[in-house]
Amino acid sequence: MRVLRALTVAAAAVVAVGLSTPFAAANPSDPLGGAPFGGSPSGQGGNGGNGGNNGNGPSNVTVNPYSVHQGSTMQVSAAGCRHGGTVWSAGNFPQTNLSAGSIGFATVRIFNHASPGNHTLSVKCHDNSLVATHRFTILRGNGAHGGIGGSFGPSTAETAIGSSLVGAAALGAGVHVMRRRRPLRGRA
Repeated sequence: MRVLRALTVAAAAVVAVGLSTPFAAANPSDPLGGAPFGGSPSGQGGNGGNGGNNGNGPSNVTVNPYSVHQGSTMQVSAAGCRHGGTVWSAGNFPQTNLSAGSIGFATVRIFNHASPGNHTLSVKCHDNSLVATHRFTILRGNGAHGGIGGSFGPSTAETAIGSSLVGAAALGAGVHVMRRRRPLRGRA
């Protein structure tokens, strides 16, 4: 009988913890979170710029994700900028350096106040005057803070409430154990 009670309490605790976990949805209308590697949600390819040009300027510009929330980050890549380059989109994110190599990468952070809708970014290599462009979409609002890894701790009020609940549970358990341990009068 006692084992059944213990299992019931344990199951209730697991259910309570499971139900208290917050659900995160970055974009409810797009369950896959955008298109992979710069493709548009409509299935169009993610390649932009001026095509393969053997290192004579930026080419094959891609963005990931294609649709990004205000205040979120987006990965930009471009081929042909062996000495690096710059990426920019006026009013949407600051000018950012593109890494050097056969394929250069940059991570840009969209401004919190950037206007939602379709926009164009530009990529220019340091050793060339050619500019390649690629389209992307900014979504209204902030995305979910999934994957932050606990960098947002509980507030002081939440900590106080949690501590008082744990204390009350411990006190209740202690009272219960003490009442069960007392021998009944007249049976000793």
